[in-house]
Amino acid sequence: MSDWQVFSVKYAERNARTRADSFMFDDNHDTPHAMDYSIWVLRRGTEVILVDTGYDAVEAHRRDRPIQMDPREALKPLGIAAEEVTQVIVTHLHYDHAGGLHLFPNATLHMQAAEMQFATGPCMCHDTLRAPFSAAHVCEAVRRLYSGKVAFYEGDAEVAEGVTVHAIGGHSRGLQSVRVRTAAGWMVLASDAAHYYENVFARKPFPIVVDLQNMLEGFATLERLASHPKLIVPGHDPMVRGLFPSEAAPHILRLDQGPLRDPREEISG
Repeated sequence: MSDWQVFSVKYAERNARTRADSFMFDDNHDTPHAMDYSIWVLRRGTEVILVDTGYDAVEAHRRDRPIQMDPREALKPLGIAAEEVTQVIVTHLHYDHAGGLHLFPNATLHMQAAEMQFATGPCMCHDTLRAPFSAAHVCEAVRRLYSGKVAFYEGDAEVAEGVTVHAIGGHSRGLQSVRVRTAAGWMVLASDAAHYYENVFARKPFPIVVDLQNMLEGFATLERLASHPKLIVPGHDPMVRGLFPSEAAPHILRLDQGPLRDPREEISG
């Protein structure tokens, strides 16, 4: 089978952050540190798989975290209509990754069983653990389940030929990353297993964490899954925009040919 095309589609950013929001035990904790919000598209011929859904204007208002464009509008330059999307890999159920599930009503969701159990179980009694989730998004996943449109995995699994998911945990109990076969080799969309290149390459944990051991061991898993470390794509790093070319629109990056430079050369730690 042929390789997949992979696109990063940015829909929001949040710049009022510091390195303390991104890294534990960082010496420069008060230095500004921006964050991008993206969803990802896998395309091979007529096949389209969406990885995560972003969040909409309602959630943006509720959390006071504005979006630059609705995820449905962000996808249009690629010729993708939301109602035509039939497969969505949900890396985890945090608001910025699953807040747009309702925007793709005809999609089957692919997720780890552990994530549904986590988001609907006793851990949600704790305000700190519940904070990144929104009840409406979790309920949408449950509604999709009751309509027969959820595929659950327990660990590593193949979603389609050349597309696999891998349980990482750490940041959320059922967090999974996505490995995709591309022209450049096996690429890993880390999602929040590595928010930034620095998380994985400098082994700096992200502060929102359920299981720190799983998060730390997940960094090595990402490196094992990718054909080359430079083919690991973090979930929120603005540096990605400087490493991959735009395609179809300024907010869309083409990832599957590999980065223009090795990101490890651009971080310290």
